[in-house]
Amino acid sequence: MPARQAVATIVASDAVTKLDALDVLSRVTGSPVEGARTPSPRVSLGPGAWAQVDIPKFGEPPPLAIDVFVEGDESDAQRHALALAERLRAEAGWSVLPAFAVA
Repeated sequence: MPARQAVATIVASDAVTKLDALDVLSRVTGSPVEGARTPSPRVSLGPGAWAQVDIPKFGEPPPLAIDVFVEGDESDAQRHALALAERLRAEAGWSVLPAFAVA
């Protein structure tokens, strides 16, 4: 039986390219970009968790969406997303908010 997968999204209002965003994710997590030359590059956040960047379409302003996927449930995804948001604020100076309700 395949592992259950959940996603939680955080939103950064910083205007950066997808490549730059992946580079920052790689730097703050200490993980390399996997699948860099594929349609779906990602950065590992630990076992069973990873982040992917969704950029605005051409001509649209930020925000930049970062989808955090986990092999687990929604609360696992949200926990990883909030931890990543905190690291991006602290280490990259980004303005990042969750796209989900926080209890």
